[in-house]
Amino acid sequence: MDTPDIFIILRRKYIEEYERNENLPSIERIAKMAKAFGVTVDFLIGAGEHASYDKETVDRINDIQKMDVATENVLFNVIDTYIQNFKTKQAFAK
Repeated sequence: MDTPDIFIILRRKYIEEYERNENLPSIERIAKMAKAFGVTVDFLIGAGEHASYDKETVDRINDIQKMDVATENVLFNVIDTYIQNFKTKQAFAK
């Protein structure tokens, strides 16, 4: 068995222990996992204000905020219109 194969088995063992709540990763390992997945630590552990947000949606909003102000305003106005329409329909459905 190659050394990389052993590491894969060990990693799988640790992940299975985490899933069964038999072991907890160190804060350093959690930070590395969050970095590898491209998320924050609070998102990874399911805590914090934005932990339940869909990562793809957050990435889209971050991309919009990088655009020029005029384009950003247009896009947020369109989004706001759809949100207002959705809320109005919900209010009248009750």
